[in-house]
Amino acid sequence: MRLLKPKKGDSYLDLTAGYGGHSTAILEKTARPDLAVLIDRDDQAVAELNKLFGSSSARIIHDDFYRACKELVSSKMQFDLILADLGVSSPHLNEGSRGFSFQQDGPLDMRMDRRQTFTADTIINHFPKEEIDRILKDYGEESKASLIAEAIANNRPIYSTSELSAVIAAVYGGHSRHNPATKTFQALRIAVNNELDLLADSLPLWLRLLSPGGKLAVISFHSLEDRIVKQFFAAHSGNRYDSSLKLLTKHPVHANFIETAHNPRARSAKLRAVAKIKRKGVVSNANSG
Repeated sequence: MRLLKPKKGDSYLDLTAGYGGHSTAILEKTARPDLAVLIDRDDQAVAELNKLFGSSSARIIHDDFYRACKELVSSKMQFDLILADLGVSSPHLNEGSRGFSFQQDGPLDMRMDRRQTFTADTIINHFPKEEIDRILKDYGEESKASLIAEAIANNRPIYSTSELSAVIAAVYGGHSRHNPATKTFQALRIAVNNELDLLADSLPLWLRLLSPGGKLAVISFHSLEDRIVKQFFAAHSGNRYDSSLKLLTKHPVHANFIETAHNPRARSAKLRAVAKIKRKGVVSNANSG
């Protein structure tokens, strides 16, 4: 809220609207739900958004933010405020049937959009071990990726999150400071939902959707996500004649100890924000479309 500084009349794009926490706070300030677009690819989140905002004039889109933003760009829309809160939501982790968490027994699913057929089960039970190894290294930065991939291949079929956790735990043999399944589950989730490619492909669209003078904030929970955001912001900002962005955060903002005490999952969150530079003679069409 401090970085975006929402004010009355601002248009707002929530790229990962989830269960409406950010949108509720921001729309209270803008007082213009008719200028708001709320996107999420999870059907449960969209159902909740419809409960919260369905009676208002806010537009709710059930899709991933890349496809949704391509549509918004083609409609020549722009927004004063854009927010992306990346990664998995707490309801995903808390509901065992979604298969996101090693702490809840459930199927090997991990889909944010349950309309897609590709699941974690597809990777675990059908991918060659070499590809599983690559996924764990690239997306989980897992030091024992090769050993875990081999253990998975040797123990197939694996049907549940608890079975997969047991296979990973056996590889570590009790020699881990944290739950040994953490990085593997993270890597599988990123692969299933194509999170890094979607982010990299979407950032240029977000820049086009941002009004001159508008502000974009991105919250990431993974070093690879944060690197993509940091590099994109750096490439479009700085003391250059062609810079289109001004950094509002020279370094990522982290949750303070009060927030992490109430919400431990915020410990890994990194917030970066930019503003789009206004050029003389450029007129904003923030509310077009």
